[in-house]
Amino acid sequence: MLAEKGEEIDNGEMSNDSFEVTVKGVMPTSNGCAIFLGNDQKTFVIYVDPAIGNAINMTINQVKKERPLTHDLIGLILKGLETSIERVLINDVDEGTFFARIILRMENELGKKIIELDARPSDSIVLALQMKKPIHVASRVIENVEDMSEILERILKKQD
Repeated sequence: MLAEKGEEIDNGEMSNDSFEVTVKGVMPTSNGCAIFLGNDQKTFVIYVDPAIGNAINMTINQVKKERPLTHDLIGLILKGLETSIERVLINDVDEGTFFARIILRMENELGKKIIELDARPSDSIVLALQMKKPIHVASRVIENVEDMSEILERILKKQD
């Protein structure tokens, strides 16, 4: 879906309605992985399936793979089409289910285009990490998630 004027994109710049976050931790759970995302003000958790958690871990730890995995393939396709991920945006949360958009920039001999795609946050995070692009979270999401900063700190202290 192409972005309409006034949506998350405004002349290619991120609006003030979002904050950049980083992956602060990846922890296995009984049925998947907890991905801790946050900034200096707040940390929150998105639960993902084990395969995505593994892909995020492999990307963070720069694990070399013998053959491209699905997210690697998507990156190669984008590169072949002269398209890059500009950023990802976790734009909504509803009863613990998160929603995201991938903002793509395509520039070639035919012109320039910004494209916004619906995506799972988990896939978006992997792609953003692989391509070293920013992860943004809409302020309405930040306002509606529980701050897990202290829990993450306790978990990380136990691992030391």
